[in-house]
Amino acid sequence: MDQGTGGDLLVQVMRDNGVDTAFGVVSVHNLPLVEAVSRELRFVPVRHEAAAVNAADGYARATGGLGVAITSTGTGAGNAAGALVEALTAGSRVLHVTGQIDSCYLGQGRGVIHETRDQLGMLTAVSKHAAAITSVDAAEVELRRAVRSALSLPSGPSSVEWPIDFQHARHRFAPAAAEQAEAVPPVDQDAIRRAAELIRSARRPLLWVGGGGTQAGAELRGLAERLQAGVLTSNSGRGSLPEDHELVIGNFAANPKAVPVLAEADLLISVGTHFRSNETKHYGLELPGAHVQVDVDPAAIGRVHPATVGLVGAADEVLRQLNAELGGVQTDRCWRSRVEHARVEVRNHLRDAIGPYAQICDALRRALPADSVIARDVTIPSSQWGNRLLEIHHPHTNIFPVGGGIGQGLAHGIGASIGTADAPTAVLVGDGGLAVHLGELATLAQERPWLVLVVFNDGGYGVLRNMQDKHVGRRSGVDLHTPDFGRLADALDLPHALVNKAQAFAEVFTEAVDHHGPCVVEVDVTALEPAPEPFVPPVHVPS
Repeated sequence: MDQGTGGDLLVQVMRDNGVDTAFGVVSVHNLPLVEAVSRELRFVPVRHEAAAVNAADGYARATGGLGVAITSTGTGAGNAAGALVEALTAGSRVLHVTGQIDSCYLGQGRGVIHETRDQLGMLTAVSKHAAAITSVDAAEVELRRAVRSALSLPSGPSSVEWPIDFQHARHRFAPAAAEQAEAVPPVDQDAIRRAAELIRSARRPLLWVGGGGTQAGAELRGLAERLQAGVLTSNSGRGSLPEDHELVIGNFAANPKAVPVLAEADLLISVGTHFRSNETKHYGLELPGAHVQVDVDPAAIGRVHPATVGLVGAADEVLRQLNAELGGVQTDRCWRSRVEHARVEVRNHLRDAIGPYAQICDALRRALPADSVIARDVTIPSSQWGNRLLEIHHPHTNIFPVGGGIGQGLAHGIGASIGTADAPTAVLVGDGGLAVHLGELATLAQERPWLVLVVFNDGGYGVLRNMQDKHVGRRSGVDLHTPDFGRLADALDLPHALVNKAQAFAEVFTEAVDHHGPCVVEVDVTALEPAPEPFVPPVHVPS
């Protein structure tokens, strides 16, 4: 039996669960935690608590494991809340450990430094699981329970608040087995049979794969190829089947060229998707009426699009049983060719819309290995083509802010690159989003991961600028003073290159990747030939 501070206990729990890195901001209310992790494992000192959670989130998505973030109480925990919303929306497996004031002063409203009212209530609102450590003896139980909750389907962030006096106290603990996700209830066999019967009666099926399908790649491939079904995805589901597969139409359901194949389809099989508003034309997209829906959350069945048959369970197990039940299936002999035609048409349509940016998209993909993480913030190049045309081959390489919040891309990418150090990471951001967490450039310079930061600089919030140009005719709050990124990079000892012609991007980006360290590539959007079709997000604006 070992003894140590609460920080030593945290190190043991991390080791037991295969985690070697934590991200955070040091504080008087988390010193024992930071000191132990820094001494025994790796502590990455980011510049803002939200970035700590974002980086842990990126680490978890890229590695498929658990990400750990350490923050302080009060303002520190509050700063982390927005990033916890993102982790909750994305279902990311994050353990967030935050400080708390001395246990003897809790609830008294004395104004202890870093004190806040009902911190646990705040954490409960933005986490899948939240708990307070109420004694030294309870610390190990609460930490391990939080890890188990984060890993269990539907996964999501767990927050634990830890009074500082308990952190400093001596704990007794021992190595233990890695926490296991809680078992998912067995799949309803009658529902499996009814779903198989409906699928066998279809001739022109489509799949729609969301984030809940990313762990079921083999089963998805087997089902798609058995049915010769076209595969649509949400942004979160990208890479469940590699996007160079001929049946993958991709994240193009709302593309005009996808209308014919959607209209002709006689069955939709959805796997772990929310049918989000921005991917369904604000819920106006016409989808096949016959619908088999697979989701681990019973409440999701029929919530957005009516389900003919609902299958509740983990996607890999549900699809394994469904494939076994189906046997031989006869579909329309011409259906595959129509799916492949739609696949080509949606991509050509988007390439025509983005003009010179197609060269940048192609250059990114050529220069990056298939297992490189591509983290994308909310910016026009990401929203218009990075989330669709830039091919994703593995789900763990597809990192973007599911909740739509700007400014999270760099921290996501830092966490991902530290978790996958053997391959380069690319991060696509806009100047407006980067400004939200500009301080994380210092983290990039300090940690020096193999990461190329591509900054598309248009002097403000381009997505919202285009919305105002289309719907309002007057700009408000979208034009920003932007720093000189070359001088800023030089101050941080980061290599920097400026691109002002699309055809020059390939050479510059390839050289940056070959640097095997942090680099900044700035694209002067105002110098490039504009895209033929300005990107306006599919957000409903009442007339």
